[in-house]
Formats: sequence, structure tokens, C-alpha cells
Amino acid sequence: MSGSPPRADGEPPSPVAVPHGREPAAGSRRDTAVLWFVNAVDGLGSQASGLVFPLLLLDLGNGPGTAGAFASTAAVAGVLLGPLVAVPADRGHRRAVMTASAVLAALAMAALAVACLGHPPLWALLGLALTERLCATAYEAAARGSLSRLAAADDMPRAMAGLQAGDQAALVAGPALGGVLFGVSRFLPFAVDAVTYAVAALGTRALRGRLDGPAVSARPAAGTQRPSGGTGDAPRRVFTGELRAGLVVVRSPVLRLVLLWSSVASGVLALLFYTAVFVLGDGSGGAVTGGVLATSGAAGLAGSLVAARVVRRLGARRSLVAATWLLLVPCAALSVAGGPWLWAVSFSAVCAVLPVVTVVLGTAAVLAAPPDLQSRAGAVLAAGATSAAALAPACAAALVHWGGGGAAALACGAVLAVLAVHTQRAGAAVLRPPAPGDGRAAGAPATGAAPGGQP
Repeated sequence: MSGSPPRADGEPPSPVAVPHGREPAAGSRRDTAVLWFVNAVDGLGSQASGLVFPLLLLDLGNGPGTAGAFASTAAVAGVLLGPLVAVPADRGHRRAVMTASAVLAALAMAALAVACLGHPPLWALLGLALTERLCATAYEAAARGSLSRLAAADDMPRAMAGLQAGDQAALVAGPALGGVLFGVSRFLPFAVDAVTYAVAALGTRALRGRLDGPAVSARPAAGTQRPSGGTGDAPRRVFTGELRAGLVVVRSPVLRLVLLWSSVASGVLALLFYTAVFVLGDGSGGAVTGGVLATSGAAGLAGSLVAARVVRRLGARRSLVAATWLLLVPCAALSVAGGPWLWAVSFSAVCAVLPVVTVVLGTAAVLAAPPDLQSRAGAVLAAGATSAAALAPACAAALVHWGGGGAAALACGAVLAVLAVHTQRAGAAVLRPPAPGDGRAAGAPATGAAPGGQP
């Protein structure tokens, strides 16, 4: 980082560098702080209403199958919508997409809150909730490219850690807030969520930095040909080419590693989460299970607060490799865990270490993707993580039924061990320290390929 003394081993403290051709960030630390605040407030409202919506459906006499089917439908729709929204966001409409999505989500939550004052039909509840989920997906897809515009490259680990801390804080406080508000009145959690979306819209408008680059003209992805026939289907082909560009950019070594890691981490974390619910909920009750999960969320928040400092001290490659191997220790402890206390300690250790991985690979992903492909690359990465997490409940149930919680923990440990070996090899090539006179900082792409995979 500029102004920081080099370490004794000669590796610069900054874990990433600005790829060639990337413009300096136009924002400031004030804008980064606003982005942190907006992210935390928005996450708090979403966590609060997300917890109580299934409770609302059950309270109105609907079965668990209705809530489960809705959650699956919303997840699939979000995976499909994200890449579609990412195209106009990358073309120069990021701020407009973020603002409009937050406003529409606020209106949907306000309408849902009003509906809860009476006895609304099921289709109205599901329609409003699905509208909110799709707007939230659109907002997240567009927001993925904002950090690279607002934070300087040497400040990126701190900025990434701040977003992670906000997510963890919302994860800890949101469900508790939602439960308390729902106990007072049905409409309160959704009214609060509407307010947080309004805050997100105002916060987005308050950002002084340039969220959008110059408008990007529609063009086919690299390696595709412009249509030579009639022009009737030309817009469709161009849009398809724009969607494919998000897949093309993930071919770079850095983003391939990020995709693999984010998918595995999301799947492992979700699998351990559902394993804790199945194992502890059956024998210890809901209060104990909730306490274990709340403790792990607090550990994740603590890890987020120190992750940037760890990465700056050790460097990107060493931090990533060390964190990967450290994750095997709590998985081994979970394989023999016999009570909620050991579960709480071990699962908390997993959640405390993962933010280091998030800071390293999240920072590398932001700086490896070209500015006009940020949202599309993020949509591909998010689709991989969401798909892996979607398989977790069924896998957890099967493993717990077959061999108890220990079987699920051993399976996670085995997957992480393979990932640790791969990370140690790939990290040495992708996140290696720069050669003298290279001009790159550690963590920048270390191959001759451009981020988009083209020579």
C-alpha cells in the first residue's frame, strides 16, 4: 500500500494491484463509508423480514411446503435474473438500476406491511415477497461493480472487509430484530425493511463518486461474430454476446480460483449450518440451536474486523493458504462434537477464518475483472455460490441420516483438504509476489493472459 513500509521478506503489504488499463477509483473514503452503511442497513432489513416471512405464512395457516417452495422459486429466479440485470449495469446504468431497484423493493415491502394489517390472500403475499426478492437481486447484481469505482486499489482489502463486517452484523442482529418486531405486530418487520430499502436508495444517490464509466456501446463478446444477415435478431444476438462476456471473463486464473472457492465455501458453510440445525435442533431445542448460530455469526463479524489487517501483514497468498489449512481444524473437531458447546466453538472458528478468504479473493476478483464487466463477472460467481448452497440442505439431511453430524463434518473436511492442496498450488501461481520491476503488487494476475482470458 502506498505509504506503508515494506515487510522484511520484500513482499509489499498490499495484496492486490491495479491491472493495466484500469482507471483509478473516483470515489473517496467518505463514499466507501456510505457504501458500508447502506450495505449494513439494507442487510439488516432483509435479514429481519427474511426470517419472519415463513413465520407469517405458517401463522396464516399455510404449511411448511408453501414456504419451502417459495424460497426455492425465489432462489432460482434470482440466479436467472442476476446476469440479465448485470448487462445494463455494466453498460453505464449502475446507479439508476440500484436506485430503481431499491425504490421498487421499498414499495413492495410497504405494500406487504399494509397487507399484514388484514387477512390478505396467499397470492398477494407471495407476489409482493417475490417482487421484493427480485428487486433485491437486481440491486445486488448492479452493486457488485460499485466497489471498484469507489475504493482505490491499495484500499480495497479494507473496503472489502468493511462490506463483509456489515453483512455479518446484519446476519447477527437481523433475525433477532425480526423476531422481536414480529412478536409485537405482523407488519413491523416488513415496514422496517421498507424503510431500509428507502435508505439504500437515498444512500446510493448520495454517493459522490462516479459509479458508472462512460456508456459502453453494445458489442459482442470477444471471440463472437457480429450477425451478417438481417437486423431483426441483431439486438438479441448482441445481448446474448454481452451475457457471454461474463462467462468469458471468468476464464482468467484469478476468477477461476474465486469461482471454485466461493462455490465450495458457500456449500460447506450451508451444509454445516443445516447440519447444526438437524443435529442440535433435534436434541437440544430451538433456543440452543439459535444460540449456536448467533455465536457463529458474531465470530464471523469479529473475523471480518481483523481480516484486512491479517491480509496486509501476511500478504494475499500466505493469508489464503493459511486460512484454507486452518479450516480443517474446526471440521475435525465437529466430526467428534458431542454437544452444543463444542459445536458453537468449532462452527464459530469456521466463521471467524472465512472472512480472510473473502477479503483476499473478493479483492482479487474486483481488480481482476475489467470495469465494464464487473456486474456480469459477479453474477457468474454468485450463481456458482448460490447453486452450491442450494444443494446443502439435501446433502446435510442425507449425511446426518447416514452417519450423524460427524459424517457431514468429515465430508466438509475432505472437500476442504482437496481445496487446500489446490489452493496452495494455484495460489502460488495466481497470487505470487511480483518479480523485481514487474510493477504489480502481490495478488494481481500472474499470468500473461488478460483478465478476460484473451492473450
